[in-house]
Amino acid sequence: MEFVLQYKDALSKARAGEITTSHGLIQTPIFMPVGTAAAMKGIFHRDLLSETSAQIILANTYHLYLRPGMDIIRAAGGVHRFCSWSGPMLTDSGGFQVFSLAACRKLKEDGCHFQSHIDGSRHVFTPESVMDTERTIGADIMMAFDECTPGDAPRDYAKKSLALTERWLDRCFNRFHQTSPVYGYEQSLFPIVQGCTYADLREQAAQNVLQYKADGYAIGGLAVGEPTDVMYSMIEVVNAVLPQDRPRYLMGVGTPQNILEGIERGVDMFDCVMPTRNGRNGQLFTWQGTINIRNKKWENDFTALDEFGTTFVDKTYTKAYLHHLFACKELLALQIATLHNVGFYLELVREARKHIINGDFSSWKGGIITQLGQRR
Repeated sequence: MEFVLQYKDALSKARAGEITTSHGLIQTPIFMPVGTAAAMKGIFHRDLLSETSAQIILANTYHLYLRPGMDIIRAAGGVHRFCSWSGPMLTDSGGFQVFSLAACRKLKEDGCHFQSHIDGSRHVFTPESVMDTERTIGADIMMAFDECTPGDAPRDYAKKSLALTERWLDRCFNRFHQTSPVYGYEQSLFPIVQGCTYADLREQAAQNVLQYKADGYAIGGLAVGEPTDVMYSMIEVVNAVLPQDRPRYLMGVGTPQNILEGIERGVDMFDCVMPTRNGRNGQLFTWQGTINIRNKKWENDFTALDEFGTTFVDKTYTKAYLHHLFACKELLALQIATLHNVGFYLELVREARKHIINGDFSSWKGGIITQLGQRR
């Protein structure tokens, strides 16, 4: 993998670059739609390409490990062939699932012992087994196995958790270097910087990951319950340490405003389930703010779904029609709203990149950040 830093904003840490992978080029800053089970809920891959111009998508190691299982993925020739996506892909290691399944898992030095949320069967994720699983899945970018601490974790817990994550990280990289790609193309392993909301722990973690000379670095454990201003502060602490010539990936974040604030602080890559999950619940993101299309006020609104939208659904369907589909619980409602939202998120980062290149990112961002937060 190669990263070329092309432009820097004069008034902030915002940057634009290009990542070259074995499956194609990624222009940053970039938003990566989340396809947990190697699928975007409600969107054909065809429409991801033609309507949203998605450049890279995510899949999740935990979910693919449980279903369909690694025998099926390997027999298919890797995740790209299995899901018929020819572009770059990234796999999360399952660390966030470890965090979210607290009721049915136990952390030990060797790894995470957990019960499947599907059938209750018992499994163990170790740093070594996760690396082997991600090799078998075959994504272009693999994430290291870590523990994601809650945003309100006490300092003692956060410190112990970080120490465990760092020991696991060393084992991840050892296993990564002991193994080879399964399908004949190169894979990159990104370490994840943890440390909760404690600046000294975050700085320690960022300094620690430098030893691996990785192709890129991730910032994890944010947007998990901490105040937004604290999240932004932690991003600044970490990015002050991470190298300029490698991409920075902020995991699981977030709202359109969060993404612009992250870009302003030097983040290059983002992912979040918000555009798909919120879309399925009737929330639409637009340049004029968010719309709850379920509200009665849209019942007789026959204007286009989004006059500034970039996907075909934005001009084809009206607000009244989508309101009707949600009221009737039609599956088409979920498809329309999801495609709109993913299209908006990709347009958001494309616009940010354009303004970084043009040299006016800071003024542009300042002019729209408030209106993005409005509720219509």
